[in-house]
Amino acid sequence: MILDPALIESSFAVVEPNGARVTKYFYEHLFATNPGVRHLFASHMEEQEDRLWTALGGLVANLHDTETVTRILRGLGARHVGYGALPEHFPAVGASLLATLQHYAGEAWTPQVEESWTALYGVISATMGEAMATRTTG
Repeated sequence: MILDPALIESSFAVVEPNGARVTKYFYEHLFATNPGVRHLFASHMEEQEDRLWTALGGLVANLHDTETVTRILRGLGARHVGYGALPEHFPAVGASLLATLQHYAGEAWTPQVEESWTALYGVISATMGEAMATRTTG
């Protein structure tokens, strides 16, 4: 899989004007396809939606700064341990993220864009997973 930052940035630029609708759609998709994870979240999702949007935008904005991206992802992984998240949840989250981005990217969603986002999500889940493992064992 090839992670092409230019494709990530350009496709996110198409999605970005949809703002809060993106994260709302993401969580609706996640809970509809994986209802077993709903209990990990508060009943009122607005704050969580805002945090997800901020994190996603921060990752895209810093794609060319590996240290910053790694720091962001390690912090997210460490915090998610406290929420009860498990690495086993990553595939469901990734599928919902890709479905959401595809929905809002429309015609800008190409096989190459999907490959880049899939590769990026692999980095996200691996880095967060490492931080989660360190937090639970160390």
